Amino acid sequence: MISHHLETFLNNLKMKNLALSDPELYLHILNETIRQENEIEMIASENYASLAVMEASWSILCNKYSEWYPGKRYYAWQINIDEIENLAIKRAKKIFGAEYINVQPLSGSPANLAVFLATLKPWDAILWMSLDQGWHLSHGHPLNFSGLLYDIIWYTVNKDTEIIDMDEVERLAIENKPKLIIAGFSAYSRNLDWKRFREIADKSGSILMADISHIAWLIAGWELENPVPYCDIVTTTTHKTLRWPRWAIIMSKESFWPAIARAVFPWVQWWPHENMIAAKAVAFNEALQDDFKIYARQVIDNARQLSESLSGYWFRIISGWTDNHLMLVDMFWSFWLSWKEAEIALEKIWISCNKNMIPYDSRKPMDPSWIRLWTAAVTTRWMWKEEMKSIALYIYQAIQNKDNEDILSWLKNNIKELCKKFTIYK
Repeated sequence: MISHHLETFLNNLKMKNLALSDPELYLHILNETIRQENEIEMIASENYASLAVMEASWSILCNKYSEWYPGKRYYAWQINIDEIENLAIKRAKKIFGAEYINVQPLSGSPANLAVFLATLKPWDAILWMSLDQGWHLSHGHPLNFSGLLYDIIWYTVNKDTEIIDMDEVERLAIENKPKLIIAGFSAYSRNLDWKRFREIADKSGSILMADISHIAWLIAGWELENPVPYCDIVTTTTHKTLRWPRWAIIMSKESFWPAIARAVFPWVQWWPHENMIAAKAVAFNEALQDDFKIYARQVIDNARQLSESLSGYWFRIISGWTDNHLMLVDMFWSFWLSWKEAEIALEKIWISCNKNMIPYDSRKPMDPSWIRLWTAAVTTRWMWKEEMKSIALYIYQAIQNKDNEDILSWLKNNIKELCKKFTIYK
């Protein structure tokens, strides 16, 4: 049996045809729907797209093949497709103020690859954040194309403050003269000094790129400073904090446009998925509404409340605070637990999180000390600071009673009741 709320939601998704034609697959989707509705999502790369975004993503545009760019398509009958893609670009420019925006990249890693191919030659030097300090795998990991093709130089955070050491960034940039400097992260909870990065790039003669995949919505909601005026190129995914389809965009100064356009097509990918570009256009429009700014403000307020409440229960938060939507929590220092023990305990009460390396972690990369939490998804449910206090308490109680199945079951029921009060899809 499913609740009336879930039944209404599934009807809104218009999945009756799927239920009839492929009941086995439908059952898996139904189970995932039930999981998402009843679980507190704190994995810092997951959020909830709106029904309108999802409807656009599986629209009749799935049927269309539209190679190349608006006005230059290889195939006929592209007038509607061109209008949709141009609308997405127009709305994105209104949000971020970029001179050029490419909405065709299929995800964040291909977007970054396109930038590298457009601006670098093999073995050119790139300066970016070290893996254990908060970077992303597409930022120079030895097993990723970026680490295989280019000479990688790492900057770090200060060991005492756990904040990026901008003096070190400047020293490394001037000494090594990297072709590209990247400012961006996947696990860093403090603001980035875009102006200082720009000054450093000018001193070293480097191209400055920002990867804002984790903070793009805070920028769109005017809560964090926009890097576009300072950076030559900006990339972002659209499915994390932006609550949009799983996609990416590239923003740049006009002078970089021809090389980036050529790198996206035909070097990295061939034909764009116009149904997803339409979904992106819907999402851009959502970000232009007043309630999106309220959402962005509340995510930060919730993150700070969660950080403060967890600190009150003796959890150590990296750098002691958060300026954005995420935080890293030291489970080993706080309670002598590995990330896995913490993850299992929280999974039992239906709170999801993920492991993460931290600066100068003594444990192995696949068995780190820390878990990463964020507040974007719970804020999409319109939970507020009081709910963050409750979630912090539930996390603490689960960790303290990780082997007590009765208490864990009681906490799980509390989580389910909280989720019923704050449903994802009304």
